[in-house]
Amino acid sequence: YASSSATLEQLTRTGACGGALACSTCHLIVDPEFHNKLPPPEEEELDMLDLAAGLTKTSRLGCQIILRPGLENIAVTLPSETSDARGAA
Repeated sequence: YASSSATLEQLTRTGACGGALACSTCHLIVDPEFHNKLPPPEEEELDMLDLAAGLTKTSRLGCQIILRPGLENIAVTLPSETSDARGAA
């Protein structure tokens, strides 16, 4: 369902809306160990995730993940497909 672990270079190429919750291009699949350490997603994030390709139980939008102590080594995977919710009708 997903590609290999993401590199920093790959992650910097995601997020077409600049973190405004207006697309789903920063969709990440978070390792379950770290997913449980994140606060639950807000309704706006869930709405964007509904439009993301390759959605999983641990999917999150990267622009909504705030790095804090305990997440220093967060493991994420880029989905094999991406979609841009800004083009959704």
